[in-house]
Amino acid sequence: MAQANEPVAAPREGGSEEQKLPPLSVKDFTAYNRMAAQMDQFHNNFRLAWKDLQNACDTNGKRPGGLKPKQLINTGLRFCSQLDHHHSIEEVHIFPLLARKMPEFRQKKTLLAQHKKIHRGLEELEQYLEKCRSGEEDLELAEMKRLMDAFGEVLWAHLDDEVRTLGAENMRKYWTLDEMRALPM
Repeated sequence: MAQANEPVAAPREGGSEEQKLPPLSVKDFTAYNRMAAQMDQFHNNFRLAWKDLQNACDTNGKRPGGLKPKQLINTGLRFCSQLDHHHSIEEVHIFPLLARKMPEFRQKKTLLAQHKKIHRGLEELEQYLEKCRSGEEDLELAEMKRLMDAFGEVLWAHLDDEVRTLGAENMRKYWTLDEMRALPM
């Protein structure tokens, strides 16, 4: 049974269902797309930081971009900390609200499963970098790259999937304009 503001799908050719919605005005598109635009800004910072770290690891043993090992370690640790903090905010404050109407944000669905895989990779990378920072291990770019590659694919898919899920065309299926304006971010 559909709840209030939940879409009722119209039958589509071939037996699948898809809701037909009228085109959005520019103003309404902007309102519905607000969370996606803001999330994409956050994610672009993570994409840039990831690329910087990945490029540093791909220098074939040469010092990347003039970064000293200590600077690279600190950059990597900052990336881990910021991404972990970003995901914590989403999981505590944003996802539970969105999950009220959107199955993509409920437990064991794609976005939360991606978070878990990313966190496992982040923890391993962070542990390694902490050992390097303490002097327990020497920084090996090949090892850092291996650890990043272990969760890079799911991270990049997640950054795109989350923004796409928060996009106007998806959000309007679940939320009214007034509700959109009341959502955080």
